[in-house]
Amino acid sequence: MGLVTDIFLPLALAFIMFALGIGLTFKDFTRVVRQPRDFMIGLISQILLLPLVAFALVKIWSMPAELALGLMIIAAAPGGVTSNILTSFARGDVALSISLTAITSLLSVITIPFIVTISYSYLMGGSAGQEVSVANTALSVFAIVTIPVLAGLTVRRFAEGFALRFEPTARTFSTILFVVVLAGAIFQERANIVEYFAQAGLITLTLNVVMMVLAFTVAGVFASGRRQKTAISLECGLQNGTLAIAVATLLFGGGLITVPAATYSLIMFATGLIFVAVLRRINSKD
Repeated sequence: MGLVTDIFLPLALAFIMFALGIGLTFKDFTRVVRQPRDFMIGLISQILLLPLVAFALVKIWSMPAELALGLMIIAAAPGGVTSNILTSFARGDVALSISLTAITSLLSVITIPFIVTISYSYLMGGSAGQEVSVANTALSVFAIVTIPVLAGLTVRRFAEGFALRFEPTARTFSTILFVVVLAGAIFQERANIVEYFAQAGLITLTLNVVMMVLAFTVAGVFASGRRQKTAISLECGLQNGTLAIAVATLLFGGGLITVPAATYSLIMFATGLIFVAVLRRINSKD
């Protein structure tokens, strides 16, 4: 697995993040200034409320420390591009969804190291025989997330024609890479996958559903409208599973820690589509 984890996984994630960047424009960032309330509600729900909900579940749920750490990693991950697509299907505010995905992905160079190091210290207590530093984690995230996103954004800015032609191919290839990474994580633990799913499936389902409903409720109180509420709730329920698997693998060698990211990535598609169907029904009535 050395070749896969050391070379293929980082490159796959880097390309996925590059594809995200190439689909962005600077308007996606300036929109934050023009739409500050909705953006801040989504940002707080994503980077603060989601990890707190995950931590509360870890505290009350009986599970191995490795699975608990894996749950915190998926909770620390930013939203994925799937949230943008499903927000469109649900007739939500796609522009807001894209802005949230872009900003939370760039902020992950700060949020992931902070959440992961604190979670590791609390849950593992150093028993795994390795030190996890904020600086090293930040450098890893910066290399595989921030640089590719900025590279894609730069290409879009200075070679827009090429970017527009390449973007559909990049998104398709990104989806393929995501499936390959997810399948690889499941294959690596195939001997124990039923047991692991029994251990982590229910808690990841709970985290996913609780967070979407909670974000939908919070946004319903503070957001400017139904379309913004839809975007925020989906952004908080559809995480970047590839990044979570990469962090778990590159920092901790994979294994049991990757299981929550894998189960969450499978579950979120089903719950997301159900959530979209419900939202479309509600929005059509309005």
